Amino acid sequence: MAGMVFLIGAGPGDPGLITVKGLRCLARADVIIYDRLVDESLLKEAKPGAEVIYAGKAAQDHALSQEEINALLVAEASKGKTVARLKGGDPFVFGRGGEEAEALEAAGIPFEVVPGVTAAVAVPAYAGIPVTHRDLTSSVAIVTGHEDPTKEESKIAWDKLATGAGTLVFLMGMQNLPAIVEKLLQNGRPSSTPVALIRWGTRPRQATIVGTLDDIITRAQEAGFGPPAVVVVGEVVALRDKLRWFDNRPLFGKRVLVTRSRSQASGLSQLLSDAGAEPVEQPTIRIEPVPDEGLQRSLSRLADYAWIIFTSPNGVGPFFKGLSRYGDSRQLKGVKVCALGPATAAAFSGYGIVADLIPQDYSTEGLLAALGPLNLKGARVLLPRAEVVPPELASGLAWLGATVEEVAVYRTVPVLEMDPKVKEMLLQGQVDIATFTSSSTVKGLMAMLKDEGAELQKCLIACIGPETAKTARELGLRVGVVAQEHTIPGLVKALAERYAGQGGGNEAK
Repeated sequence: MAGMVFLIGAGPGDPGLITVKGLRCLARADVIIYDRLVDESLLKEAKPGAEVIYAGKAAQDHALSQEEINALLVAEASKGKTVARLKGGDPFVFGRGGEEAEALEAAGIPFEVVPGVTAAVAVPAYAGIPVTHRDLTSSVAIVTGHEDPTKEESKIAWDKLATGAGTLVFLMGMQNLPAIVEKLLQNGRPSSTPVALIRWGTRPRQATIVGTLDDIITRAQEAGFGPPAVVVVGEVVALRDKLRWFDNRPLFGKRVLVTRSRSQASGLSQLLSDAGAEPVEQPTIRIEPVPDEGLQRSLSRLADYAWIIFTSPNGVGPFFKGLSRYGDSRQLKGVKVCALGPATAAAFSGYGIVADLIPQDYSTEGLLAALGPLNLKGARVLLPRAEVVPPELASGLAWLGATVEEVAVYRTVPVLEMDPKVKEMLLQGQVDIATFTSSSTVKGLMAMLKDEGAELQKCLIACIGPETAKTARELGLRVGVVAQEHTIPGLVKALAERYAGQGGGNEAK
């Protein structure tokens, strides 16, 4: 029995632009066949065991020919498999999806088309160029910039096209840019018509050149501008300076290393992306629970404690899992709970517990300063913490008169192997910023790099707080940014302030 093929548009590059239906179909697939311009992060949506096949095509470099792709779709679906054909942009807008659908129909294979956001509209939008505008034009034409070279004559009616639509959008047109410009000028488009070239549109490395039909070729040559790029011709291009929003964000174009554990990296990565950066994740640590004998003893006498102090979200989950195993949250009645920072407070709010105290300064010093006026003399304080921690907090609490009991509920384990691609980026100076959210992430990365740790000096070192920065300096790193607010949002804010006014959206780079 034949399977099913989904011809899915992945959008123009930004993985967030794939449709909800596209993601659902992708997650169902037994086989995923994807193109060169598809963001590979989308492949993480594949179900366990799904086969992933690269079928990318670039000029003079085809992993598979179109005929081979057609045959592969038929062959895999004929085995009864669900196949996701993941294509950049929209499958039916110069994506050769029509040819693939014809091959499937001829073979009797059921298929479904899942439209995608086309680069013809999205890429200009990300450059601040609306393809239509009430005051400028009410028409747009989408044109291939790369006609089939085997055609005896062009199928484009240049005499009608040149002046027939207010905005012209050419896809895959960089290699033929001189010919496109010549045809437009020959057929009546004024040489003063604004033109924009947008490379790697909707991605953090997006770059844009603006000129006119008269000078755009020279500008492109001077900038070494190459494909993949979208060419936009028309008066709407003049709106870019006013409407640009994507490439003028504070961290636009910055490649940022994220060293947090795999389970925690996504929050920082998302905030960096929102600020315009390209996050590169390389976990340097992982978080593991530790045997809970000590925790069990502490939980058996919760009523004895005046305070429980959580210094990290990592300690919250193991603590409450232990609590559910040996009792329930009613045992916390009468015990005050302190969180070192809003992220930690949010972690245990999910268990129905509201923090009694969150110090304004999210550091050991700030915590002790906030607890100082509360008269801890003789109070029993429980610290659910990492297996190895600095002694300053416990000794500071003891100095305030508290009886401190520390119990290890998790451990930080270094990740020993580094992604070769990430290492190459670091060694080649292709990472702009390295972020560290704890001392253990600094130690972990330096252990990975070994004798090549000095190469980190090629990028800006950014730390979440003074303790992390101290560790980085002790290991020989030159720290450029230390967040004033010792949180993930605070770290991103500090980076944004560091690059404010530096023009993240340079035109061509």
